[in-house]
Amino acid sequence: MDGSRGKPWQRPAAAPWLEPPPLLTLPADEVHVWRAGLDLDEPALERLLPTLSGDERARAARFYFRQDRGRFIAARGLLRAILARYLGTNPGELRFHYGRHGKPMLPGEDLRFNLSHSHGLAIYALARGREVGIDLELIRADFPWLTTAERFFSPWEIAMLRSLPPERQRAVFFACWTRREASAKARGVGMANLFSPSEEGHASLRAASEIPWAQYALAPGPGYAASLVVEGESARLRLFQWVEG
Repeated sequence: MDGSRGKPWQRPAAAPWLEPPPLLTLPADEVHVWRAGLDLDEPALERLLPTLSGDERARAARFYFRQDRGRFIAARGLLRAILARYLGTNPGELRFHYGRHGKPMLPGEDLRFNLSHSHGLAIYALARGREVGIDLELIRADFPWLTTAERFFSPWEIAMLRSLPPERQRAVFFACWTRREASAKARGVGMANLFSPSEEGHASLRAASEIPWAQYALAPGPGYAASLVVEGESARLRLFQWVEG
């Protein structure tokens, strides 16, 4: 529904989230997706905190609520821990650069990655030499999904949503929304540019439309919707569950 080229959106696969092998390799034709809970105990957070950069620790300190602070530390610390396993380095030695719309990257590395987290759950996507975007959302009963759809979706998309049985509309909205978010993050253009009437927005999408993008729905857990967008025609997905070591 977002008009990107590439293979059609894939239904959630029944593949389980597995514990990763001791030795991780990431071939060019694979994309690895990790799932991790963010409500860690204090000893785990204390181990992750020193691996964060100074600006990340400063951001963590600004959270008013302890739970939000812990989830931020966990999300960023686990990202570093996962990347370090592929790169064979110390998590604290990683130095991120950020694109115009905040997408993190590792200069000089062909390892591409993206992350998303919502209400105590995080997912991470990693690939070699191809861009990835991932988005995760809790399917909230109190979210004004119809108002949001009327603001951002096309008339055809809104009509499609309204044609569905009422009990399916909310879940389908979140599936479509995460796909849009993942697409914007993969392209590095920012969510607003997917709807921007400006010439800058149109130019970004014209350039991006020349690249094929594969799109996948993920099943991260009950009550959640998630989507993955990958540069290229297709990729073999491997799903891993983070296990605290």
